[in-house]
Amino acid sequence: MTSSNEPQQRNYPAKPKQVYLYGTCLADSLFPDSGIDAIEFLELQGIEVIYPDGQTCCGQPAYSSGYQDEARTVALAQVTQFPLDIPIVIISGSCGGMMHHHYPELLKGEPGIEQFCERIFEFTEFLVNVLKIKLNDKGEPEKIALHTSCAARREMDVHITGRALIEQLENVELVTHQYESECCGFGGTFSIKHGDISAAMVSDKTKYLIEADVVRYISADWGCMLNINGALEYQKQSFSGEHIASYLLHRTKERTKEREQ
Repeated sequence: MTSSNEPQQRNYPAKPKQVYLYGTCLADSLFPDSGIDAIEFLELQGIEVIYPDGQTCCGQPAYSSGYQDEARTVALAQVTQFPLDIPIVIISGSCGGMMHHHYPELLKGEPGIEQFCERIFEFTEFLVNVLKIKLNDKGEPEKIALHTSCAARREMDVHITGRALIEQLENVELVTHQYESECCGFGGTFSIKHGDISAAMVSDKTKYLIEADVVRYISADWGCMLNINGALEYQKQSFSGEHIASYLLHRTKERTKEREQ
């Protein structure tokens, strides 16, 4: 597991003609627009995107709760969905961390599992380190904040690549809010098992986002956004979060004034 502030040392491939998209269960079930936006954005870069209909959960909830056998069954089912030797782009740092870092141990001994795990790329990591993308900002000036999940930050280092992408948007001011690296309190089953602690943590997170005086915050993880947006809505706040795939598509394809605020 990586916990430094330096990018992972990986051998990144050249720009591929095809990729798989792993949409995650939260995006697939609750927020499909972000998955569709990710597909459109990748297609605009000249890449064919394949979305296997049989994909489901990566197995992280069972794995994190100690149900190794159940997690293994789910993980093996996912591996079979991506047979072609092409990158697997994931719109979640936490799912990416599970599949890239934890599958090798969970599925130890399975043929080809190490090669499979090396094909896993979180969305922003793929844009920066594989596509080496250069963004053309077409939106109006605005201030935003960035939130990255704990797994995204500490396992995949995608707080670095997410920030690098936003900093390419010339009309966007990225505000570093207090406690930016702190957990939002979601943590999957943690928020259910330790509801009071989770509520206190998300209260702190929303407090500092509000004090940052931004029009929205951006994240690459719908788990965190589900928690933070829910808290903001409960507090009757006028702003919320947006997945970075949707944000980049909107900033580079449409005028911000045409969007619903």
